Order: sequence, then C-alpha cells, then structure tokens
Amino acid sequence: MRSFAVRIARRVNKALGRRGGRVFGDRYHRRDLKTPRQVRNALVYILANYKKHYRVTDGRPCIDPCSSAAWFDGWASTHPRTRPPPDTPPPNERAQTPLLAALWRKHGLLEPTEMPRLPS
Repeated sequence: MRSFAVRIARRVNKALGRRGGRVFGDRYHRRDLKTPRQVRNALVYILANYKKHYRVTDGRPCIDPCSSAAWFDGWASTHPRTRPPPDTPPPNERAQTPLLAALWRKHGLLEPTEMPRLPS
C-alpha cells in the first residue's frame, strides 16, 4: 500500500507541476493479526463499522448492503439480510489461513447486532 500511495503521490505532484509535497493526509499502517481474538475484533470492525459512521446505536440486526457481509458465514444468528441470493457469487475469496478460516470462532460467532466500540 505504501508504494502504491507513493506512486500516486508522485503522479499527482507531476500533474500539478509541483516538485513534491504531501498528497495524502494519513499513512498506511500495517499491523498483522496474530491471535483469534484480534481476528474476531477485526471482523466486527470490518463488517459493522458502517454502524458507527451512520450512528446506528439502537442494536438493530442489520448489515451493510455495500459490503460482503451477506456472504459471511460466521454469523451467530440468521437474519434475513445475512444471506445472499442463491445465484449471486461471492465478491471475495475464501479465507486461506486457519486463523481467519476457523480459529477466531472459538471466541464466538458474530451477532448482526454487534458493532465496533465508539471512540471515547
């Protein structure tokens, strides 16, 4: 990601006739997930982060219609919107590592009502 951002920044600066300068306000920070708990927390963040941004705090069991959450098979309860139409292929690849494929489940499947913690 960093090299991609550098390439884009160089092209933007060149197109604007600048010799250099910041193009992006933040940076990519990679952090490898090493434990099942970290993976589960990351899944909650990824699949339910829109609730934080749209201020969905009433505990409604809803999922982001623009995400791959409908194809996710780690939901604890079945909600009508957690299953895709049968003829629709998933937009993502299957998990390749044991940690992401199964080991995180020892901390419990995800509930559609879960959401990441709000900033304090």
